[in-house]
Amino acid sequence: MMPQAIAETAFDILYLCFALMAGLTMLIKGKDSLVKKAGLMAALLGAGDSFHLVPRSYALWTTGLEANAAALGIGKFITSITMTIFYLILYYIWREYYQVKGRKKLTGIMWGLSILRIVLCLLPQNQWLVYRQPLLFGILRNMPFAIMGIIIIAIFAQESQKRNDRIFRFMPLAVALSFGFYLPVVLFSGVFPIIGILMIPKTLAYVWIVLMGWNLYKREKLNKTE
Repeated sequence: MMPQAIAETAFDILYLCFALMAGLTMLIKGKDSLVKKAGLMAALLGAGDSFHLVPRSYALWTTGLEANAAALGIGKFITSITMTIFYLILYYIWREYYQVKGRKKLTGIMWGLSILRIVLCLLPQNQWLVYRQPLLFGILRNMPFAIMGIIIIAIFAQESQKRNDRIFRFMPLAVALSFGFYLPVVLFSGVFPIIGILMIPKTLAYVWIVLMGWNLYKREKLNKTE
């Protein structure tokens, strides 16, 4: 367990520091509302994931994952909520960046999926406090989340190609990769724990998303100096 504890802890520290520092920098120093939204999204990502990753690192260094099931489950629950809000913010970044007007039905769908996901996460059947949680509810609570991801991929792909946009041109790929690495963990990690290693490239996909938001901040700074 020691090599795993060292590797995971080092990776998690770097990731959380990056997400939080990038997010807070954009929130505090950014002037444009788009930059602040990107900052809020990144800071929420780092803060939310810390509730899961910090207890996980503690568990790896002490009595093991199963002995710390309750703390890990609570962290996973909090992360599930913050990631839902993360994609809702990303939707509003898409609207503002591409100056999308109207589309009330699409906005309603995104809000509806977000609320449904959060309600499903709140149900006691998830059994967040046990080590091996029911696969059925793992699938159910992630269905609206996956639909949100598909929508984000589609709308960013449509607008970035139409406008030959350079900042968010790889957003569809980054989001697709994040879900591509995450869903096998939801489905199969209970049977094949080694699949949990896919959470590392999933996390790197989120780092990529944050870096795209950081480009908004860099552009704002560049415009000020010109």
